Amino acid sequence: MKAHRIIRILLLLALCSTEVVLAQDKQNMFNPVNTSVTSLSIAPDARGGAMGDIGAATEADIYSQYWNPAKYPFNVARAGVGVSYTPWLRKLVNDINLANVTGFYRIGDYSAVHASLRYFSLGDVYIDGYDDNMTIRPYEMAIDAGYSRMLSERFSMAVNLRFILSDIKYDFNEDSRPGKAFAADIAMYRLGYFMAGNRECSFGWGLNISNIGSKISFGGSNYSEFIPTNLRLGCCLTIPFNEYNKFSISADMNKLLVPTYPKQKTEEGESDEDYNARVEKEYYEVSSIAGIFKSFGDAPDGFKEEMREIQWSLGAEYTYNDRFMLRAGYHHENQYKGNRKYFTVGAGFHMSVFTVDAAYVFSTAQTNPLDQTMRFSLGFDLDGMRDLFGKMRRR
Repeated sequence: MKAHRIIRILLLLALCSTEVVLAQDKQNMFNPVNTSVTSLSIAPDARGGAMGDIGAATEADIYSQYWNPAKYPFNVARAGVGVSYTPWLRKLVNDINLANVTGFYRIGDYSAVHASLRYFSLGDVYIDGYDDNMTIRPYEMAIDAGYSRMLSERFSMAVNLRFILSDIKYDFNEDSRPGKAFAADIAMYRLGYFMAGNRECSFGWGLNISNIGSKISFGGSNYSEFIPTNLRLGCCLTIPFNEYNKFSISADMNKLLVPTYPKQKTEEGESDEDYNARVEKEYYEVSSIAGIFKSFGDAPDGFKEEMREIQWSLGAEYTYNDRFMLRAGYHHENQYKGNRKYFTVGAGFHMSVFTVDAAYVFSTAQTNPLDQTMRFSLGFDLDGMRDLFGKMRRR
């Protein structure tokens, strides 16, 4: 990959790979919410990815760390480890990807500890103009750990702590250095049961406010950028048809808790320098915590634009005998806020020892970096592995 291509890639990441809107009236309305470290918003697993990027209230699994860590105490397994791989921008390059490792351990019947490591690689970048044909490897990574606990038989809460490192520099001045930030997640989950005829159905809802923390600054920059603080709210209804078949339908809503960048409305006689100073005061000098509250009412076009900033997803999952799963979903983002609109399908297979999931994405608007790509997840049930090895030793 040539050096000049990294600039293109970074712009695509910063805008979440939004399409270019050519009509002038649409250009004036196009105003996505900008954040740094956008790789934190990439769903790591194929199960949630197969249902339109949903997971706030779905059945607890290994990858609840990303979607809603408060679900872990409801997990049937005692402990588990998951590994996933997600290709990125495959239509442009073939060496950008997200790798993720997640694990959890339930303590007793009411609490759990959990952690994850995610590594987003932009591949090898060859720098022109250097005698040694210099190669850099830009990347972003996050390490987090958390604790969740049931506060009643139906309700739980969780907290995560996260360290973020972003090394995506493409120049070599002496002030250039990676960006670092610290963040936390606060989550809650409730699962209840009710009778519908002779069927015992379940209904759950979940909330996760993720990446509440410091802004991130890079050496050589005069500004500190917002990380993608996000509000995720979702619900899930599960209906068993009989002993072997069940069906669930879920919905998630997401909103970035980050201020909207002011539109350029240069007043008569205002120079570019004056405008930049005004933007710096209105946007860059806002703290991360103040930005959370500001994000609910700062859209230039008022309430209508605030509603455009909400992304929503719908997903469904069919399960046979707790072994085989079929999934489908849809994700929607307003055309003026990114225009990521895509359908997803996938399947999963569960054994006592491991679970394998796959997902496929196809966009209705050509703006999704995952369009026409497969993603995979592999999970291991540590209790199942222990039982398997115990049987082998007894033989």
